[in-house]
Amino acid sequence: MSRIFNFSAGPAMLPADVLSRAGDELLDWHGSGMSVMEMSHRGKEFIKIAEEAEFDLRELLDIPVNYEVLFLQGGATLQFAQVPMNLLASRGKADYVVTGEWSKKAVKEAKKYCDVAIAASSEERSFTYAPKVFKTRKDAAYVHYCSNETIGGVEYHDVPQSDIPLVADASSHFLSRPLDVSKFGLVYAGAQKNVGPAGLTIVLVRGDLLGKAGKDTPSVMDYKLQADADSMLNTPATYSIYVAGLVFKWAKQQGGIPVIEKRNVEKARLLYDFLDSSAFFRNPVAKEDRSRMNVPFTLQDPKLDEDFLKGAAKEGMVQLKGHRSVGGMRASIYNAMPIEGVRTLVDYMREFERTHG
Repeated sequence: MSRIFNFSAGPAMLPADVLSRAGDELLDWHGSGMSVMEMSHRGKEFIKIAEEAEFDLRELLDIPVNYEVLFLQGGATLQFAQVPMNLLASRGKADYVVTGEWSKKAVKEAKKYCDVAIAASSEERSFTYAPKVFKTRKDAAYVHYCSNETIGGVEYHDVPQSDIPLVADASSHFLSRPLDVSKFGLVYAGAQKNVGPAGLTIVLVRGDLLGKAGKDTPSVMDYKLQADADSMLNTPATYSIYVAGLVFKWAKQQGGIPVIEKRNVEKARLLYDFLDSSAFFRNPVAKEDRSRMNVPFTLQDPKLDEDFLKGAAKEGMVQLKGHRSVGGMRASIYNAMPIEGVRTLVDYMREFERTHG
C-alpha cells in the first residue's frame, strides 16, 4: 500500500509503525479476544493501558511528581473555558497573550468567566512574531499563551518568564521538543497533532492549583475530580488513549524527545532555507519565531494557488491549503512526517517556481 504525504494541521499523520501495530491489535488486544474499542474503561485490561500511557508520557517529558497527568475530552478548545473555571479561585482576573487566531479564541471564551487583560499582543504586526515580555497583574490568577499558533506558524522557542502561574496551549508542538513542565502551572494539548487521533486532550497541571474550581463548574470539567478518578470520572476516550500510548512507546523507541527534536529541526530548516532563497514563495513570520511544526507560505500570485494544490496532490502531497482565516498555504510537519516528505515538497516547490515564476 502506498501512503501519501499528509501535511494536515490536524488530524495529522501518525507514525506508520503505530498504525500497523494498532491494526494488528484491532480485533484482539494481547489475546484478550476483544478490541480496545470494546473494553470497559473499568476493566483491568484498559486500566493497564492507561497506566502505561501515563508512565511513558511522564518518562518522555520528565514530568515532576507534583503534576497530575489528565487524559480528557473536548479538544483544546474546551480548555479555553475549563482553565478559567478551575484556576480563577476567588481572584476573578486572568491575563492573556494574543499571538494569533487560537489565542484570540481563548480570550473570547475566558471573558465569559473573568476580567481579562492583554499581557502582550502581536496583532499590530498581523501576528507574525511572538512577544517575549508579558505585562501581568500581580492579582491575576494566571497568564495564558499559545506556545505554537497552528494557523499563523508562530512558535515560542523558550518559556517566557512569569511571576504568576503560566498556562500554555501547547497543542501543535507538544512532544516535538523538550518541555520543562516545572516552569508551568498548567499545559494542555489536543492529541491530533503529535500524540494520536482526535478525541483526546492532555492536561498537565500542578497539584497546588487543583481544588479551586468555581461552584458552577460541571463535575467532568473539575480537574481535581478528574485527577482523583484517574481521568475516568466518566468514560474516557479509550481508543484515543490507547493509540496515544502506542505513540509514546514509539517516541521512546526513537530515542526520546531530544532525538525527535533533532529531526524536526532538520525538517524545518530544509523547508525554511528554500523559502528564504525563493522570490516566488514567502513566509511572513519573524525568523526567530518560526514554527517547526506549522509552516505557512504564500505564492507570488494567489491566482496560482489552486494549480499549486492540484499539482501537489498529483505528486502525493495533500492538505497544503492554508487555514481559511489567512489563506495561502501551510505545511504541517509534525513528528510523524518523514524527512522524505519535506524533500518531496521542496523539490515540487522548486519546480513549480521554475515553471510558473
